[in-house]
Order: sequence, then structure tokens, then C-alpha cells
Amino acid sequence: MTGPTKTSPAGSPSGLQIWLMAARPRTLPAAVAPVLVGTALAWTVGPLNWFAFVAAALGALFIQVGTNLSNDYSDARRGADTEERLGPVRVTAGGLVPPQQVLVATYASFGAAVLCGVYLIIIAGPVLLLIGAASILAGVLYTGGPRPYGYEGFGELFVFTFFGIVAVTGSYFVQRQALEWEAFVLAIPVGLLASAILVVNNVRDLDTDRRANKKTLAVRLGRSRTRGLFAAMLLLAYPTAVLPWLLGSFNAWLVLVVLTLPLTWRLIRTVANSTDGPTLNAALAKTGVLELLFCLLLTVGLLLN
Repeated sequence: MTGPTKTSPAGSPSGLQIWLMAARPRTLPAAVAPVLVGTALAWTVGPLNWFAFVAAALGALFIQVGTNLSNDYSDARRGADTEERLGPVRVTAGGLVPPQQVLVATYASFGAAVLCGVYLIIIAGPVLLLIGAASILAGVLYTGGPRPYGYEGFGELFVFTFFGIVAVTGSYFVQRQALEWEAFVLAIPVGLLASAILVVNNVRDLDTDRRANKKTLAVRLGRSRTRGLFAAMLLLAYPTAVLPWLLGSFNAWLVLVVLTLPLTWRLIRTVANSTDGPTLNAALAKTGVLELLFCLLLTVGLLLN
């Protein structure tokens, strides 16, 4: 359901809209989806601690928002977000929020993640402290610090690691205080789809990132090969998702994920043939939807075993 958008008297975005822009809701499925998969896998073993599930989901969301805000602040300081950028307006570079306020909001988001983590540490042990600290540090250093790795082409690896492997296995661990090989295998398709969201972002921003000396993987590979990488990430998610069935741990319900293939093919064609900002912005949002739908179907497939 949609309705009129509330704006300020001058027609500019309202305060709430500005902070929603800063949080980048299109990226938030990458935070929730792996928690669903890891928790569903844990449910196949025994009953769940629902408070742990809620704390893990909220903690992941706050880390994602904190990372987005940190990126907004740091990119503006480094001059990577300019008026030529094809993506949505960034609140710091666009002058919508003072940099200091964005920085405070970043600390608040990570602080909220820490509060969620305290409960998880109590029930699952100090290993969660290491996981949470590493996740927050990686989020800050993505575009912050003296040598941000997002500017050196390692952003996709960060997303695959922390929003795939760490998030799925961590969500399983908080429920079982143990790890099984299936958690690592099922984390692979989740990480691939989460990374694909960033790939679309970097394909869209390739030209402006190159001018800003932001050497993303797309800048290093070039547009054509990065489009091929995007297609490979999406398509590889399917065989890896059904590996636990093929290896005998679960039944064929994991194949439910193939219901998302039509959306995958459309996204591959769109990214392969588009260079304009609005089309790629829509593709980025739909890639987030794809990840969420894929993980929901994977979750259902696990629960039907």
C-alpha cells in the first residue's frame, strides 16, 4: 500500500525519510536472510531459543545499518560520492545531514548491535564476542580507516564472509553451541547472493568510482567481466543450496529455491544490458528481494525435512 510521501514544507525529504535513505533499506535483506537460514537449520536438530533468534536478527540489522552509515560518512569525506553518482543521494555528501550526526548515528547503530550481542554472549559463550567485534570492525574499515578495503576491491569478499559464512554459522551456533558442515555449505549461496547486491552497486558506480580512485572489484575487472561475475554468483547459489540433499543430509525439499530462477534470469539480463542509474537501482533492490525469497524458500525446505 502506498500513499503520499511526507516532506518538509519546502518539498525536501522529511527527517524520517532522510534517515531511511541513510539506512539503505534495499540492503537490509542481506542482514536478515542468513539468520533465517542458520536458525532454520538449527531447528532441524531441536527446539529453538526464540529470544536468541530475535537478538541475532536485530544484531545483524543494526550491524548492516551501522555499516551503511559508516560508508555514507567515509565516502563523503573521501570524495567518492559526487553529484555525478548514479545511485540514490547519500545523506552526508548531499548535505542532508551534518557529518557529525551521521557519525553519531553510526555509533548508535553499532551500540545497539552490541546490546543484542550481550545476550547472545551470555547464552552462547565468548566466541560470540569475537564474532560481533570482528563484524563491527569489518563494517567500519570497509570504507573507513587509513586503508579501507572497500577501495581496494575486497568489498565482495567482506560481504560473502560476514553476511554469508559468519551470519549463517553464527545464527546456528547461538542455538546449538556447535557447528555442523551443513551450516558452512548453506552459508555459501547466502553469501553469494548478498555479494551480488554489492556487485550491482559497483557496476552502477563504476565510472564515478574510477574517477574517485575507488578501486572496487568492478573497477579492477571492468564492466563486462563484472557482469559475468554477477551472473556466476546468482547461478552458483542454486547447486550449492541443494548440496546437503545431494550428499544425503536432507531431502529434496531444498530444491524449492529453483522457484526464484525466473527472477534470477531477469536480473542477469537487466544487469548485462543496462548502464542507466534508475534501471540498475531497481536491479539492486530486486537482487535484495531475490536473496530474501531464496532464503525464505531455503528455510521452508529445511523445515519440511
